[in-house]
Amino acid sequence: MSNRLTKIYTRTGDEGTTELSNRERIDKSDIRIEAMGDIDELNSILGLLRANNISNEMSGYLLNIQHRLFDIGAELAIPGNAVISPESIEKLEKLIDSFNSDLPVLKEFVLPGGSISASVCHIARTICRRSERTLVKLARTESFNSETLRYINRLSDLLFVFARTLNQDEGGKEVLWDSERLKHSV
Repeated sequence: MSNRLTKIYTRTGDEGTTELSNRERIDKSDIRIEAMGDIDELNSILGLLRANNISNEMSGYLLNIQHRLFDIGAELAIPGNAVISPESIEKLEKLIDSFNSDLPVLKEFVLPGGSISASVCHIARTICRRSERTLVKLARTESFNSETLRYINRLSDLLFVFARTLNQDEGGKEVLWDSERLKHSV
């Protein structure tokens, strides 16, 4: 980072605008800022997940993903910037395949829950899906790195597999959707 933040508040956003890295000021309600906020929220929940006594291996993967999410924030803050590459997506796909190979085959939908770590991971997955929807909205009005959208899509799949893995590793029982339950419930 070339410029150190010596002052945390600037007062320049008090009127509802913010500055992109290219010095352009835009409204804080702009879809680009919403997308940046969703990515930031996703990054934060992954930090919470990493703080939740998960394996060093998974924590390491999530730390790398947090760095990629910061890169995505930079892509969004600098229109025209592209950092995420097809190789980043391939790495996620290999992780998904590797972790999924150790899991039982799914025959029903999985309800979020199980262990605390798996539950936090499911929340991260839903934030990731929201981030993806926001990026799709942005893509409808502005151009940005198409690999970023693919990366976020694969990341939500990885988080689903990680949640299942966490339940398996921590002895938490996966909660499967029971379509028959509806007939007997309130």
